[in-house]
Amino acid sequence: MDAHERQTVHVAMFSGGAGSAFVAHHMVQTYGKENCILFFTNTLWEDEDNYRFMDEVSKYIGLEITERLDGRTPEEVFYDERFLGNARLAKCSEELKVRQTIVFLEEELRNQKKLEPILYFGIGPHEKHRAENLKDFYAHFPLEPIETRFPLIELFREDLDAKGIIRNEWGIELPRMYNIAEQLAEKENNENAKILLKNKIKGFSHANCSGRCVRGGFQHYAILYAIWPERYRQQEEMEERFRKAFKKDVSILKKDGAPYTMKQFREVMEVEGVEKFLFKEDADIPCVCSFS
Repeated sequence: MDAHERQTVHVAMFSGGAGSAFVAHHMVQTYGKENCILFFTNTLWEDEDNYRFMDEVSKYIGLEITERLDGRTPEEVFYDERFLGNARLAKCSEELKVRQTIVFLEEELRNQKKLEPILYFGIGPHEKHRAENLKDFYAHFPLEPIETRFPLIELFREDLDAKGIIRNEWGIELPRMYNIAEQLAEKENNENAKILLKNKIKGFSHANCSGRCVRGGFQHYAILYAIWPERYRQQEEMEERFRKAFKKDVSILKKDGAPYTMKQFREVMEVEGVEKFLFKEDADIPCVCSFS
């Protein structure tokens, strides 16, 4: 049975971010919830407030979340693959996100339910290159090409304020990772949070893996250290465990083309402060992990 013989189903690739939430709502309003799926792949590293946000969005648009998970954390994937994820290659997203998605699309939707998926992503106009990469991936990687759509690029004006609509019109608070610096500065009088706000940084640019995304660079991890030093330590300890277990000089970060450990970076920030690293441009993050 080919794509023309299957009934169409519209699938929102729900990352737990504002963009994918807005796109999911648009999709349901356009095609009806009986023809739609709200799809989420769980890495088991997500911030607790992401789950709150996803649950409230699910209830607002009237569509239950279809969740799939590998069962492993990113760290467990690194051990199984004997490879520590970094900005250039993240096996965690391949195993926990991409593989689970392809199995769902091919085995559950196409083979078992005889449905042909069309995928909807919450990628904005400033990330058109990511849209092209995803379009190319789903055109060639599945057994048959799968159509991809990007409403924030294709249908809406570039100045669309999805976050404002969700917060002000839907009455749903955004995931705290977007504005965690504001919260900490106001509620806890946190000095590092004040430094971030002084530099016009309210929080993280994306809400994946509780800030522990291995595709993050120096800026990303400087923000993580400023906001959640305990989570930075978790990442540092994970990296040290991996280095000792496999006796490899590897790291999540790189400096001058060589390994640069989380411990080294933390020690520098402790001496020089986080502020000088807040505008050190990162690599393009995240990869397939985020559709927001």
